Amino acid sequence: MGFLAGKTAIITGAGRAVLSDGRCGSIGYGIATAYAKEGANLVITGRNVKKLEAAKEELERLYHIQVLIVQADVNAGADNEAVVANVVKQTIDTFGSIDVLINNAQASASGVPLAEHTTDQFNLALYSGLYAAFYYMKACYPYLAKSKGSVINFASGAGLFGNFGQCAYAAAKEGIRGLTRVAATEWARDGINVNIICPLAWTAQLEQFEKAYPDAFAANVKMPPAGHYGDSELEIGRVCVQLASPDFKYLTGETLTLEGGMGLRP
Repeated sequence: MGFLAGKTAIITGAGRAVLSDGRCGSIGYGIATAYAKEGANLVITGRNVKKLEAAKEELERLYHIQVLIVQADVNAGADNEAVVANVVKQTIDTFGSIDVLINNAQASASGVPLAEHTTDQFNLALYSGLYAAFYYMKACYPYLAKSKGSVINFASGAGLFGNFGQCAYAAAKEGIRGLTRVAATEWARDGINVNIICPLAWTAQLEQFEKAYPDAFAANVKMPPAGHYGDSELEIGRVCVQLASPDFKYLTGETLTLEGGMGLRP
């Protein structure tokens, strides 16, 4: 049994995706796999029910843990507090507690220059990323305070370096970075561990980005010094596992990056 046995983690944007070579193709699913190997109960959300069902089937079959799937889409036209409240209610009804919240979900219209970005495209990134993190953090706070749990959010080099064609995505990720730092300050006294990861993983979405926008891809996506892109499970998922460990409580409020040498930088 892993050290997360009996713990419950909510992971947003965790539907199953695979790369062209068959390996794990999404950060959310890579995290879910890493948590499943440690015995955690999982609540995975996303917009695509088929991808969620595929993730549930594989995770439960391979790792003998329980997975609750909840279709959830935070967007400009939804009653988002109700959407998130439903996820939290189903989590508590099923597992009785929340120990880890991982805000991974993010959609965007990458490759579109700022002057051509539409309001709908900007809202897509802000609501699916920044607003989703805000609503989930608020709704999960009482349960995380009770469990002395962890929040793990995600930033991006798009915001740190101002990537071409990613204005809405960068704005959402930089907003999440600020939100994370405030939560770390305010919630430390409650024993809640709050961190943010800035990863560069090779995903199915990045594969598609390279095919659809080769010029933007070449301008923005650089090979890390380690000579390879991050593996969604082994290098991103395992970091998320570490950040749920009591041994890593001292990292509260710090930013960790996998953007450069693929290592931790507290």
